[in-house]
Amino acid sequence: MKLYVGNKNYSSWSMRPWVLLTQAGIPFEEVKVLFDSFAPESNFKQTMLQVSPRGQVPVLVDGDLTVTDTLAIAEYLAEIFPGKNLWPKDKVARAKARMACAEMHSGFTALRGHCMMNIEASLPHIGQIVMRDKPAVVADVARVEALLGGLLGAYAHTHPDGMLFGAFSIADSYFAPVVMRFKTYVLPANKAVAAYMDRLCAMPGVAAWIAEAMVENEFRDFEEPYRLSPVN
Repeated sequence: MKLYVGNKNYSSWSMRPWVLLTQAGIPFEEVKVLFDSFAPESNFKQTMLQVSPRGQVPVLVDGDLTVTDTLAIAEYLAEIFPGKNLWPKDKVARAKARMACAEMHSGFTALRGHCMMNIEASLPHIGQIVMRDKPAVVADVARVEALLGGLLGAYAHTHPDGMLFGAFSIADSYFAPVVMRFKTYVLPANKAVAAYMDRLCAMPGVAAWIAEAMVENEFRDFEEPYRLSPVN
């Protein structure tokens, strides 16, 4: 099984299945395709078009099957590894986990657009400006806090992991990239949600991704709307 991913510092979509596979202890081969640009003639695009007609990451290749889209990858992994309990066992919790992932998958566009994932950077001043000037981001941040807070209040106490549904699940891997944004831009979160974010970052699968992102040293100006170099 191969998982094609982009730069760990920037590729929020790649982070989800990589963290899920790593945290669940599912063996896979990582194939990193570094961003040079997203133009049709770029090495990244030409490489990925040989793997998938979408020319994007992540892509999971399992034998003759190629699976694109993070949610499709997550569902496929849950199906072929039922013993890993990647979704919550309880039917109601499982439905809520799927709803949360679907909302993250298609929503929070203002937060994602104005606060791009950049694990290596520390940009609290940008977070303050965005929260001052972008009402849609303020609304997204409030919704993240309310969504995570509600799930934590209902389920975190059910397992030592203290994750969204007690034990680590697809939902936690799905929200890991938004947690990276909260950290980079120092976005506001209440005490319970902030504590969850710290716990999530300490999970081995998430911590491993963060550690590799921090030493990647592949500065890409087209992924950096707020810096001219890594020292800005």
